[in-house]
Amino acid sequence: MTCTNQQVKLFMNCKNKYPVLTAAAKAGMCPKTARKYLKLGKLPSECKKARTHRTRSDPFAEHWQEIEELLKQAPELQAKTVLYYLMERYPNRYSDIHLRTLQRRVRDYLTLHGASKAVMFLQNIQPGQSSQSDWTEMNSLNITIAREPFSHCLFHFMLPYSCWESIMICHNESFETLTKGFARATLELGGTLPVHRTDNLSAATQKAGGSRAFTERWQQFLDHYDVNPSRNNPGVSHENGSVEKSHDLFKNAVNQHLLLRGSRDFADLADYEAFLTTIKERRNLQRQEKLKEELPYLQALPDRGWRDPITFTARVSPSSTIQVLGCTYSVPSRLISYTLKVQVYPDTVELYYGQKLLITMPRINEGVRIDYRHIIDSLIRKPGAFAQYQYRAQLFPQPIFRIVYDQLIQVKPETGHKSYLKILHLAKCYGESQVVAALHLAQGSQILPDEETISGYLQVAKRPCVETTILAPNLAAYDSLHSFGGCQ
Repeated sequence: MTCTNQQVKLFMNCKNKYPVLTAAAKAGMCPKTARKYLKLGKLPSECKKARTHRTRSDPFAEHWQEIEELLKQAPELQAKTVLYYLMERYPNRYSDIHLRTLQRRVRDYLTLHGASKAVMFLQNIQPGQSSQSDWTEMNSLNITIAREPFSHCLFHFMLPYSCWESIMICHNESFETLTKGFARATLELGGTLPVHRTDNLSAATQKAGGSRAFTERWQQFLDHYDVNPSRNNPGVSHENGSVEKSHDLFKNAVNQHLLLRGSRDFADLADYEAFLTTIKERRNLQRQEKLKEELPYLQALPDRGWRDPITFTARVSPSSTIQVLGCTYSVPSRLISYTLKVQVYPDTVELYYGQKLLITMPRINEGVRIDYRHIIDSLIRKPGAFAQYQYRAQLFPQPIFRIVYDQLIQVKPETGHKSYLKILHLAKCYGESQVVAALHLAQGSQILPDEETISGYLQVAKRPCVETTILAPNLAAYDSLHSFGGCQ
């Protein structure tokens, strides 16, 4: 009779109170077996002997050396792949019934001779250190809106220590959804943590040699929140493992609630969003104790949103320039002495007079931005000012313009600058791209590109006038309407 360790232990306890027959009965074993273990003084598990012999012949004995060579060359080979190789090489010798045996043999071989594997080092996560975010696709849950398939993903933000999380429905993995999701999550949280970690998503990073680097826009965005960006190494997604695991847990929770709900269809997007928000809030409710440990580390949110403009007024100087956050911009000369309203966005600068938008310009972070179109008319009238103009370097919009200027000064030292300014004026009138093409043509023909030469290239043949004859209207047709009562 086969006995378990628990039965023998029970028998040993009972034999001190009862006769052997009674103790054996209470332990559920026959008296003979009871006397056996009483004599041995060991548990059944201690009496087992390791088997050293095979119970059946090894079907891979003949070709095991060949299998070993395959595993040495490619340790990642699976037993199924090796079996198919053997079936093709040795027809009628192996079949699918040998798969389980080969799997055990390969496993045992790799246990003794396999290569080292990557070790996951569990981290001691401290409160208030960082936040993490990423997108996760939701199409596998088969959500429908008004019975129409709803393709979407979630922006998922979380704190690794407390596991507090925030979500936002989105349709793409873009910089806009990244910044919007981050702003929304930190507003819900009430602050930011010093470091924010992402993987190497293209919305926040770009190629830099053999690695990845943060984009200027992402760096500027996190600077606005006084947060340092962090990322995992390319191809090592588990370094962003807290949010990756949180993806799985949240999606599983959503799926479980969908099963309870009995339907995956929602009346509208607001209905679905409310469903997800309820799940998120229930999960966050269980994390309040740990979240309290993180709250003291939160940094205050900025006074304004990243997309909100910085607004102030500025007066246009006599040099037709305006100062914007320490940078100099040119504006059309007609605005000299006017006071304009300035709205500075992350990427653009907008100038208003009253409520009227006058100009939208790309924003610069330092230095000067002079548009020759704004001042070239005045320079044509005052060409002597060009030589010592403070921002003269800004008046060569493309390299070809600088080349042409140097050529003109070399050939005509006294008047070359005037010729150049006239060419720049042509660029304003005809378009910079057309003048650039004309300058290249002149260079190719080895002709000095002065105003007359470039004007000749820019001349466009006038279209022939088409003579048209406009016939006088027949008023009799109008009068005939009265006879039918068409007009009252």
